[in-house]
Amino acid sequence: MKQVAIVGGTGYGAIELIRLLQGHSKLEITKIISHSQEGQRLEETYPHLKSFVPIPMEELNIHALDQEVDIVFFATPPGVSKQYIPHLQSVQCIDLSGDLRLDSPETYEMWYGQEGAPKSLLDEAVYGLSEIYSEKLSTARICSNPGCFPTASLLGLMPAVHHDLIDLSSIVIDGKTGVSGAGRKQSAMTHFSETNENVKPYKVGKHQHIPEIEQYLTREADQQAYINMTTHLIPMTRGLMCTIYTHLKSSVEPSYIHELYSNFYQNHPFVRVRPQDHFPATKEVTGSNFCDIGVHINERTGQLTIASAIDNLVKGAAGQAIQNANIMNGWNVEEGLQLIPMFP
Repeated sequence: MKQVAIVGGTGYGAIELIRLLQGHSKLEITKIISHSQEGQRLEETYPHLKSFVPIPMEELNIHALDQEVDIVFFATPPGVSKQYIPHLQSVQCIDLSGDLRLDSPETYEMWYGQEGAPKSLLDEAVYGLSEIYSEKLSTARICSNPGCFPTASLLGLMPAVHHDLIDLSSIVIDGKTGVSGAGRKQSAMTHFSETNENVKPYKVGKHQHIPEIEQYLTREADQQAYINMTTHLIPMTRGLMCTIYTHLKSSVEPSYIHELYSNFYQNHPFVRVRPQDHFPATKEVTGSNFCDIGVHINERTGQLTIASAIDNLVKGAAGQAIQNANIMNGWNVEEGLQLIPMFP
């Protein structure tokens, strides 16, 4: 049994890690780190966790942590993990923030508005899109867990990009997410009166996940990719849907594209390709680590439409982090994640 610490223990990502790790046979939570609630128990903030995590939360002692646990999950806002991971030399680190996702400190600074991580740290971290980079993850010590929109978008696009089927300058991503994607901290945008019975775009052209998606599409295609992504906040708690539109380079049969996607993910249990011209809904993946994908070719316009649905807190955060921990330790990729979606 490996021992786990969660840094940033009171956010939604951390709470989802705790829920999922309760069912993991090889990982045990032994430390919850929270600067703001040191000495308190999680049940004081989250009563539903009573009796599950009896240990009090602690102040971060980074040097002690390096000796006392085997795996550290950083469920922290941007700007935290990049300060502390360099001090951890003997443990596996899985970072759920955006600190290590971009190749260059300058690009990070442009999109996140703060100084980037050291280049040496960025070079060591392996991007944790589990289905695509499992070979590199199997020998990694530091994992940069993908963002929620990049997870849905990249899993939706990778088969088409891998087979050079689409025009990389034509990609349009219409992203929609539930309110939990904004985290627990309140703002006017996530206030009930502002969100209920309302849909609004946000961070138009400025979302920090844009360069992340472009970076890994470019890497896969070996040529520069550009996307036009608009994200929307919608009045639900969980769930994320990316509907992606892109031009095909040449005419292909709908049955061909569906077979291509099915074959691409046939050995990846957490990506479910829907039958031809059937499309996923967020409710069908809620509470699970699945990414459900549907594809359609508009033969009149020559466009490929891809619908990709995930639970933003599971496959888009904590679930994928645990999936990556499984890969990094040579365990069954489904360990602790064999969850039927919650329905209705």
